Amino acid sequence: MDFLSDFFRRLSQRLDFIVLVSAIVLISFGLLAVYSASNGVGTITIFKRQMMWVGFGTLAIFIMYFLPYRLFQDWAYLVYGLSLVGLLVVLILGRKIAGSVSWVSIGIGNFQPSELTKFTTIAALAKFLSHRDTDITRPKDFIIAMVIVFLPVSLIMLQPDTGTALTYLTFIVPLIVLAGFDFYYIMILAVPAILTLVGFVNFWGAIVIAIAILLVLLSLRRNIVLSTLSPLLGLGASFAANYMANRVLKPHQLKRIQTFLDPLSDPQGAGYNALQAKVAIGSGGFFGKGFLEGTQTQLKFIPAQWTDFIFCVIGEELGFLGASVLLLTYMLLLMRVVRITQLIKNRFSIMVLAGIVSLFLGHIIVNVGMTIGLVPVIGIPLPFLSYGGSSLFANMIAIGLILNIYKNRRDLSFSA
Repeated sequence: MDFLSDFFRRLSQRLDFIVLVSAIVLISFGLLAVYSASNGVGTITIFKRQMMWVGFGTLAIFIMYFLPYRLFQDWAYLVYGLSLVGLLVVLILGRKIAGSVSWVSIGIGNFQPSELTKFTTIAALAKFLSHRDTDITRPKDFIIAMVIVFLPVSLIMLQPDTGTALTYLTFIVPLIVLAGFDFYYIMILAVPAILTLVGFVNFWGAIVIAIAILLVLLSLRRNIVLSTLSPLLGLGASFAANYMANRVLKPHQLKRIQTFLDPLSDPQGAGYNALQAKVAIGSGGFFGKGFLEGTQTQLKFIPAQWTDFIFCVIGEELGFLGASVLLLTYMLLLMRVVRITQLIKNRFSIMVLAGIVSLFLGHIIVNVGMTIGLVPVIGIPLPFLSYGGSSLFANMIAIGLILNIYKNRRDLSFSA
């Protein structure tokens, strides 16, 4: 017994069980949900492919765990450059699926390079921001940081794949703020964009929000000119957006906005998926209908539910209880990664972990939000759950990197 306790004690010093077990639980949730969603309609091969990618991802975790840590920092720019080449290859040789040229055939199936490029972009941005000569408050360095992110975003928009491109924006703000950029100026830049979106719906509502924002900015007692100018510019953009919504936008474009606000306005068309997703989750109750017993899932009311709407399977078949366990597991994983950042002082490692947390959190909020009608349906996978080898493989690589950083945390307990 002493031998076993000593063994597990030493193992726990080199392996973060919370991160590993959380990932295993999430992947298990995903396999159950994919199996249920693809069961009984001749699509069981989807589950088999997901199992195959779990195998590849497990191998990737082992490789990432045992690689010398310095390689991640030394090769960050190189791997980032290769991933950009991969995005260019997709534009030339890629396969068109669901309206986007985002996949390339690699023999064992289709692979989406943009999923892996998310993490190579985080690494490249982290390396640049953590360099001792970088000062994010200097215009030159700020522009370079933006270019690092917007190069892959631009290539992905050419596919076009707006949903994936938007996920790259989830880690920009946390990383540049962590590098020393004043969050006040991010607020100043964000206000016009927020008011523009509100203006599409209700210009008078935008006026009320603009006044509230103006009062908040002025209360900060920073730059009075910027604090006043930003909401005013936002109001101008809001008026223009409202004008476009009523005079310029085509009927089908306006319909998309209306459907997001009220799916019942087009229950058989653009609002179908959003409406059925709510029905599926709501019908699960507290304990759920039981595995393979969900009527919305088994009768395929939501097309291709194993992809972006996989959370509906959890909500319907496992109920509020199962969905809560899933979300708590996500929270446990993210909070543990945040805790690991407190154990180290290496700036590159801290920024990489912060980027991974931000990316995962962005995916979770948007995916779950769109299934319950809080955000538009934009096609973003739920980490570790949604069917798709590219996303799962990239996420498991990230888990391997987190475990590697934890293993080397004592060597990273110095500034660099």
